[in-house]
Amino acid sequence: MALDLRVDELFERYQEIQRYVGWTQADVERVRAAAPLVESSFIELIDDFYREIAEHEGTRKVITGGDAQVERLKGTLRAWLRELVTGPYDMAFVERRFRVGYRHVDIGLKQIYVEAAVSRLRNGLLRVLQQNWPSDGDVDELAATMRSLTTLLDLDLAIIQDAYETASNDRLMRSERLAAIGRVAGGVAHELRNPLNVMRTSVYFLRNSKNAAPEKIAEHLQRIERQVGVSDSVISALSEFAKLPSANLQPISILDCLKSSAPLDAWPDNVELIFQIPNGLPKALADEKQMAIVFSNLIRNGCESMSRGGRLTLSARHVRDHIEVTVTDTGCGIAAEDLPRIREPFRSTKARGIGLGLALSYAILEKNCGRLNVASEVGHGSTFTVVLMAEKP
Repeated sequence: MALDLRVDELFERYQEIQRYVGWTQADVERVRAAAPLVESSFIELIDDFYREIAEHEGTRKVITGGDAQVERLKGTLRAWLRELVTGPYDMAFVERRFRVGYRHVDIGLKQIYVEAAVSRLRNGLLRVLQQNWPSDGDVDELAATMRSLTTLLDLDLAIIQDAYETASNDRLMRSERLAAIGRVAGGVAHELRNPLNVMRTSVYFLRNSKNAAPEKIAEHLQRIERQVGVSDSVISALSEFAKLPSANLQPISILDCLKSSAPLDAWPDNVELIFQIPNGLPKALADEKQMAIVFSNLIRNGCESMSRGGRLTLSARHVRDHIEVTVTDTGCGIAAEDLPRIREPFRSTKARGIGLGLALSYAILEKNCGRLNVASEVGHGSTFTVVLMAEKP
């Protein structure tokens, strides 16, 4: 497990906690003065520590290297204890202890066992300190030293807690990055599948048609060329979307964008396409390449929802300072209980025609300062409304 650690920030947090619990130079001096009284018992405490580990499945299972590993760990623990009672409690001290805590996460040791282990060491150190305290020594000073040692171990536990939280956040971030990579990969596959299928059909025709007319050959070659252009646009738009924090908002023609997004050369014969775009409709402010992905998704989803045929209507209107673009199908519709979750990646089924592309569409519209509204009724169809900013006159 990699660790990108800002040691200065870690040390600042440690110093803040020291101030919070009232750790002072007097505590440092008490613990250091007591070090000779407890150091002679380190081997006894460490042997007891690892005997106890062997008794519990939750701790025993992380010891995978046998006796050799146990001996190495005993040496590490002895150094940890010696540093605990001698210091110095500087930045290097805090970093080393943080890395030990982080390593516990790496090997799969639950935090509850670490805290129990520190508690056992605490009790052992306090017991040894009491046993070895001079019989004529100051009882009040003994009590103060025990408090200082207890506070120091509490500070170590705070470092361990910090390490566990950091490791948890690191894992979450890695998980989110992997999920993002999966969504992008899925989005690329989703967006490219349709033009690839069109090209495959044309290639099949060209390879198997023995007496095709020159015009027909030219038609299929143009078809392939167009779909290569579509694929290139998809890849470029997805790449830009992944890299840029915001879309390139420019005035775009809604009619032109819708026409370029409708795959007319592969349009289903049983689906009627209707454009209802009023003359003089103001341009919308959006990234044209990204919006082509959104409209292509909505149009394709609408067609896929009408496996037995139907009507797809593309309309638009100007409402105050926005342009509302609707894609309405007469397909199977979406159940009410599924509507709140349709924007989630991989929640789709081919029967409803709602795919990963819809989750991507929501994300793109957020980049374009737009939104997507959905209304649907099972058995009657769905209406997806894209709301974009209108170009100011």
